[in-house]
Order: sequence, then structure tokens, then C-alpha cells
Amino acid sequence: MSEVYATRRSRLRDHFTAAGTAAALVTRPANVRYLAAAAPQGSALLLGKREDLLVCVGQPDDRPAEGRPDENLRLHVLPPNGVGACGAVGAGGEAVVAAAELAVAQAADSLAVEEHHLTVTRHRAIASAAPALRLGDLGGAVEQLRVVKDEEEISCLRIGAEIADQALGELLESILVGRTERHLALELERRLVDHGADGPAFATSVATGPNSGRRGHRPTDRRVEEGDFLTVCLGATYRGYRCEIGRTFVIGTSPADWQVELYDLVFAAQRAGRESLAPGAGYGDVDRAARQVLDSAGYAEALPPLTGHGVGLEIDEDPQLAPAAMGKLDACVPVTVEPGVHLPGRGGVRIDDTLVVRPEADGGPELLTITTKELLAL
Repeated sequence: MSEVYATRRSRLRDHFTAAGTAAALVTRPANVRYLAAAAPQGSALLLGKREDLLVCVGQPDDRPAEGRPDENLRLHVLPPNGVGACGAVGAGGEAVVAAAELAVAQAADSLAVEEHHLTVTRHRAIASAAPALRLGDLGGAVEQLRVVKDEEEISCLRIGAEIADQALGELLESILVGRTERHLALELERRLVDHGADGPAFATSVATGPNSGRRGHRPTDRRVEEGDFLTVCLGATYRGYRCEIGRTFVIGTSPADWQVELYDLVFAAQRAGRESLAPGAGYGDVDRAARQVLDSAGYAEALPPLTGHGVGLEIDEDPQLAPAAMGKLDACVPVTVEPGVHLPGRGGVRIDDTLVVRPEADGGPELLTITTKELLAL
């Protein structure tokens, strides 16, 4: 795997040297992990003129779930008392200041930083510690490298999806009536860990009755009642990679006519979005395929701002499948397709899958989350 990380760093180096910058400083944790195999808390990655360094405050924890740094990447360990790389006291002993000093020590005259991640305080601290450096913006260069996944990354997502499917499937076999949204969410997160996840990919959402169908609903003490819609959205993190699944069910009885009608409509929208996933498809086109189904039925005002998004080391990555999104899908890009409708006071439906974009010759989009999308009465 060391060659994988070296290749990623080489691709990033090609990007910033083409822009006339001598070195780069990566600080966003997911980006550090992508390039270095691990991102110890507070660490920074320097791609220097002579060598690349992972700068850490104290020795990184040796925990497999957190990943171990690339063995071919040299660690520069700072004492936790705040002494900088050249013996000077840094801004709180932060690795970013030490990394800037190390860039100067390697005779760099310019440094590209992730301005979208650095605080103003840290940016000023770098400028103060290394005034000879001309600071530039690395922009979202690493995020763009992360969009297309290799098969090892997709394998981690696939295992995470299997874990999420298992946890959800077990919950559906238990008695639900009378239990609170909060209790069910905590149980799902426990089951994720029991089945081998590093932890939940995001805060698990369980929504019942009038809360159902809300995107990002935070579980409450409302108890599950017969006749409720129950919407569950969860995800597992496996080796740092995060997937997502969302399903809607009816509790304890045959669904009412309005519930069947709304569910069938959201299911049709989700299927249209899934079927539009292909290399070369526009981000906005995927959103439009799902949105048109719901819009034509009169639910335009009840729709979420996007139909889906990329997943990987973070649960919400590029690309964004939204109406005004620019760009086209590539093969091996994992995304969610998650349309939904929430009707105030009544509830609603969300159906959410994680898929990998594949060409038609390879069978089309690969569905990672396979829990049934049939409207079950639990």
C-alpha cells in the first residue's frame, strides 16, 4: 500500500509545482489520511522540496482503526510542550507552525496551504514563524484527487455497507412499538460496532410519525406508535471509509393509502436517480432525474436541496448531486442517492443508498447497500 500513498502524494506535487509553488502543507484530517495513511490528532503533512514529512505532536497512537502512517513517510515528532521544529515555541506547539519551519529548512521559498481549512490564527502563525515563505492556496486539490476511488477504497465502503445492512436488519427483527427514537438510534450504533465498524459514519437518525422523512433528523424521546412511518438513516465507518443507508417502514399495521402513494413516489424518484448514474452523466442531471418525479407530483416545495453526494473518508464529499452542480461523474465514484419528502404534521419518506458509478459494460452502478426497499410493515 505504500506505493499507493506515494503515488497520491506525487499527483498532488505535480499539481502545486505546476502552479509554481515549491512545497505544500496539508492540514485537513481526511486529506492527511488520504495522503499519509493516517492522520494523528493535530498532525500536518508537509510535501517538501527534499522530502515529505508527517509532523505530529507526540507519538501517534498505534490503533489499527485509526490507521498507521505510511512506513515510507518520515515522522517528525514534536514534544507535547509546544517546542517548534527549530527549537522555537510554536503557536500552541501546533504541527502546522513546525511544518512551515521545516519547509524553510528545506530551502522552500513558497508554500501552498489549505486556506479553506486553516483558521486565520493558524495562517497568521505560519506567516509569523516563516516570514520568508510566500504563502499560496492549495484549494481543493486533495479533495478532487479523492473523488475517484481505487478498488481498495471501494472494498472498505463495501464492507461498511454490509455492516450497516446487518445492523439495520437485526433491528427490524426486534419489537419496535413503545421504544423511543433515541433508544433505537443508540442500539443501531452499538450494533454497528458489534459487527466490526470503527463506529457510526455520522449521527444515526431515527424518525417516527410526524418526524419521519426529515433529512438529518435528530432522534427525540418520541415513542414509536402503530401506524407510524419509521425512517432510519445510518452508516458505518470501516477503516476510515464511510457509507450511508436510509429506509422507511410502517409500524405494526398495513400502511394507509396515503403512505403507499407517497412511498411509491419516492421509490420511483430514487430509482430514476440510481438509473441515471453513469460515467459522463452530469451531477445536475442525476439530481434532475430524481427531482422531476417528485416535482411533477406537486412536491417541489417539500424536496431537499440535493439528491445525493459523494462518500469516502468523509460522509459528505464531492460530488454534490444538486440542481446547480457543475461537472460530470467518472467511473469508480461512490455516491448516495437519497430523495425524500417530508409533509409537516404527517411525516414522510426517505430512501437512501450508497452506490459506485460503473460503466454499462461492467453492469452499471454497483449497489452497496442491499437492505430491501419494499415498504414493510414491522
